Amino acid sequence: MSQNPQRIKLGLMLQGAGGFMNAWRHHRVPADASVNVSWYHQLARQAEDAGLDFLFVADGLHINEKSLPHFLNRFEPVALLSSLASVTERIGLAGTISTSYSDPFTVARQLATLDLLSHGRAGWNVVTSPLEGSARNFGKTHPEHGQRYQIAREYIEVVQGLWNSWEEDAFIRDKQSGEFFDASKLHKLNHQGDHFSVEGPLNIQRSPQGQPVIFQAGASESGIRLAAATADAVFTNARTLEEAEGYAASRIPDSEAPAWKITGCPCGER
Repeated sequence: MSQNPQRIKLGLMLQGAGGFMNAWRHHRVPADASVNVSWYHQLARQAEDAGLDFLFVADGLHINEKSLPHFLNRFEPVALLSSLASVTERIGLAGTISTSYSDPFTVARQLATLDLLSHGRAGWNVVTSPLEGSARNFGKTHPEHGQRYQIAREYIEVVQGLWNSWEEDAFIRDKQSGEFFDASKLHKLNHQGDHFSVEGPLNIQRSPQGQPVIFQAGASESGIRLAAATADAVFTNARTLEEAEGYAASRIPDSEAPAWKITGCPCGER
């Protein structure tokens, strides 16, 4: 037996009534499960009581009349997870946010807020939004595949830099002296890149984790490189242990890659 056994991390993908297309019709499931916060509270408590490690909320930015019922009408992930933080104590809370159709400052602030509200349980599933229809909802031109991943790489760099705006003990809040914070522990980002120009600092204190957990789901070479460089956990479509091991082995040079946690689930933007 191994002297250093590794503990498997197990999560639950919250998807209203579930992944089956017609599950909303089941007599034990609320027909409005995808937008029923009491239902989500119940699922979150059950998952935590069962000892699961994290809750995961997928998301997408484009629908049409052929979309699955859950995709047609669902909560925005960070808002939902903030609500779930209030009814749970231990379980992780990971939500999907696109790097192609949002801005780094807002997302850094949203996730730092979620981390504070949940006392250090926030996670971010990074997606690049493959559907061209998403662009039409934002008045933009859809970036081609390689460009989406270049944007994502810089986007994550900016978000992580903003999370380092404040040192852990920067806020003194001394009522007698009137000193609210130590200016020497505030750091502007001053990022100037190919896709983003962000001065900083972030207008919220350092969160409990400092750097919330980053998930990434990408099977292409660009996706694998992004995950290898930035992710703490990776979603794969592997159906067997051998497939998962093969995916991990394809993760580009060790010099570029952190130690991965492989989570076998075909997740991402849906």
